[in-house]
Amino acid sequence: MSRNWAGTYEYTAPRIVAASTVDEVRSAVAAAVASGGRVHALGTRHSFTDLPDTNGTLIDLAGLEGGLALDEEARTVTVAAGTRYGVLALWLEERGWALHNLGSLPHISVGGATATGTHGSGDGNGVLSTAVAAFRYVGADGEVHDVRRGDPDFAALVVGLGAFGIVVSLTLDLQPSFRVRQDIYRGLQWDALLDRFDEVTGAGYSVSVFTRWEDDEVGHVWVKTRLDTDDDPVPDDLAGSVRDQVVGEALTPVLDTNVTEQGGVPGPWLLRLPHFRLEAQPSYGDEIQTEYFVPREQGPEALRAVKALAASVQPYLLVTELRTAAADELWLSGAYQRDFLAIHFTWMRDAEGVGSVIPLIEAALEPFGARPHWGKFHGFRAAEMERVHPRLADARAVYERLDPDGCFTNAHLERVGVRAPRG
Repeated sequence: MSRNWAGTYEYTAPRIVAASTVDEVRSAVAAAVASGGRVHALGTRHSFTDLPDTNGTLIDLAGLEGGLALDEEARTVTVAAGTRYGVLALWLEERGWALHNLGSLPHISVGGATATGTHGSGDGNGVLSTAVAAFRYVGADGEVHDVRRGDPDFAALVVGLGAFGIVVSLTLDLQPSFRVRQDIYRGLQWDALLDRFDEVTGAGYSVSVFTRWEDDEVGHVWVKTRLDTDDDPVPDDLAGSVRDQVVGEALTPVLDTNVTEQGGVPGPWLLRLPHFRLEAQPSYGDEIQTEYFVPREQGPEALRAVKALAASVQPYLLVTELRTAAADELWLSGAYQRDFLAIHFTWMRDAEGVGSVIPLIEAALEPFGARPHWGKFHGFRAAEMERVHPRLADARAVYERLDPDGCFTNAHLERVGVRAPRG
């Protein structure tokens, strides 16, 4: 029995094959194709749906790690797809380099996170996939293919959901290492957030707002400030909320031992940009997650729409996190051609209860063209995806051309319109 990291989804694939080298990936793909079966990549198991599942062979890439090669002149690093971001970040920091951003969990793999458009936060920061300069994948022919920024299919394939092959390595853009402090602001009121939305989301290099949709007070704001010097000042007030002067108090007691250091203590980028420490449990565990991306300029109106559902949402909710990211040109990115506000729900493990409230949230966000996170639980089908992803049909055509026999398709990809339906 194999489950996702939170224990809330059980994979149904009849075969799971571990691969720690590119040749092992090629062999596994060739064997699956030769038998007429389907095949799909499995990363660090941070999806909450059947997106990475298959009725054929799952290739577990958790052991496809390392392969690190730094090109200081090009300011890039090449890394095996199964490598976790936290491991890569430690390696880069030792050599004086950094990525532009990290997700809240450093436990996720580079291949899986970029393939699903996973993101960090910051008005000016692109999703993690925007750092991809090139990648290598094993196709249905069992051969290794290289794709680079500027190639005709690049924008369709970076956020590719495993729909065309098995990505085995990626080349990522770098910048010199930098330092960050993380401050918590308490007491933000809803009126202040909605009226001064841009001020709040733009208060730092990376900003997260945590809420449980209470009547008046929003909750906590986590502001991660990029520093020129360790003694750079930060304001004590943010839209009426007050900076916490106590070091180390986390959002909730259950998270107290696994979050990165707060209280304004300066530190390297890799120990401040994620919310959770690599050596600790990510998030709460035993949970369900949902996330939607709406245009950032419509953020206040979208928040009002969800807040009206507070009484329905709260019984199943652990916490909601609000983050932003900058627009990009990757066809299936949640930020394709629009800056976004991400509205993320971490739910209790109550599939029936969460399932009852998801349609309400999606209906409330429909006027804003909300796009769901590909790896989170949602209710979208092909028609809804076509409506919110303007290049979905174009991406599907690329995947069908590269994999005409449907070796890498699965029920989920067909359900959401990423691959053409098959019998």
